[in-house]
Order: sequence, then structure tokens, then C-alpha cells
Amino acid sequence: AERVRAELDVLGLDVSSHVMAAYAPLLAELGTTRSKDLLGCRSRQQVLVAGIKVATQTPPIRSGRRVIFVTLDDAYGPLDATFFEDAQVGYATTVFHSWLLVISGLVRRTGPRGVSMQALGCWELPAVHAAWLEGGLDAVWAFMDTPALVSEAAVQGAAASRSTRPVMAGPPSGAGHSGVGGAVHVYATGFQASPYADIKPAGDGAGTSSGRPAPPAPRKLWHASPGSSGR
Repeated sequence: AERVRAELDVLGLDVSSHVMAAYAPLLAELGTTRSKDLLGCRSRQQVLVAGIKVATQTPPIRSGRRVIFVTLDDAYGPLDATFFEDAQVGYATTVFHSWLLVISGLVRRTGPRGVSMQALGCWELPAVHAAWLEGGLDAVWAFMDTPALVSEAAVQGAAASRSTRPVMAGPPSGAGHSGVGGAVHVYATGFQASPYADIKPAGDGAGTSSGRPAPPAPRKLWHASPGSSGR
């Protein structure tokens, strides 16, 4: 793992082995779906995928609502996932500021060979791996089922952004890792936490919000479209 990290730091690519190889035992036990196997999944089937982030895109949308498109590389090919507005609550910071991701979502079939994912939740792979080492799969499911809440750092970032958009906060307790919910946190000042509160100030990385700090990428290894926050 250290050798691969050094290769990424110096060369910007992994030569001796793929980054995801170090997580193979965890992913096998989790039952993650590989990119090459997505074509065999039925539409609306819920799957769990994992990979290294290679691109994030936030193109302009006519409705004005932000949609995040994420592409992962799982060592077998690319995986495309789409985060609509309700799935961004509590997860957008992880999407933009982390580089090794686990994504839960529903398969979307758009043709004989057209397949993508509608994302429901997102977690840092190193944090999931740490939970697995500590307590096995039970600890992993407990970690992933913890309701996604907007961190204090994210709230500060949203305030600093001076956004005038209406704001939502984390989903209600029990929503699980789907991330779908509509609870609103209203502060005494009238400020509300937003699903767009991924514009956080400098400081701890996204992994620290879960209590499981994850090492940052040795260098930026992904493409980010204009308008995408994060590095």
C-alpha cells in the first residue's frame, strides 16, 4: 500500500498494483458489484459499488437544482453514479472532498448496454475499511446506517458562501444510508443548513466528520468540472 501511495505521489498513477487491490477482502465480504457486472443487474436493483474517484461534474440544469455526476474506477472499468438533490444531504462533502468512495444506489438501465446508478448514499472507503477491521461487517453496517448529518464545518461553509437558496438539513433518524429525507434545521438567526453545504472552510477533511479520519489523496487524481467544490 505504501509503495502504491508513493507511486501516486511521484508519478500520478499506480504502477505495481491498482489502488483498490488493498481493499479486495473488504469489498468481497461486502458483496460490492463490479463495473463489469453492472450489465447483468436489473433496473432499480440496489447495489453497492466502490472505487477511486476519477471525475465529478456539476453541469448547469434548467431547473436550477444541482445534480452531481461522479465517475469511479474500480479496477475493472468505470462506474457512473448520479446524485440528485435529495441524495446530496450529508453526502456532498464526501463526494467532493474524498477520493476513495463507497456508493450505494439503484441501477438505471437506459438501453441494452446503457447502465448507470442513481446514488442513495456515499462513504469514504478508508473509513469503511477501518470499521471493518474494528468490528467486521456488523460495524460496517452500523457505520453506514448512521443518519447522514450536516457537519458544523459544513454549516459554517454554507454561511460563508452567502447562498440565498432555500436550505435542507440531514434526513430524519432512521432514514439509514439512503440519505432521503426532508427534516430542516432552523437556527435562531434564521439560517438553515443546506444540502449544498459542501463549501467548507479550510480545516479537517471530510473523513473527520465520521470520527474516522482518512488520509488525503497524495495528489489530485481526478477531473472536476467548473462549479464543483473541493480540490
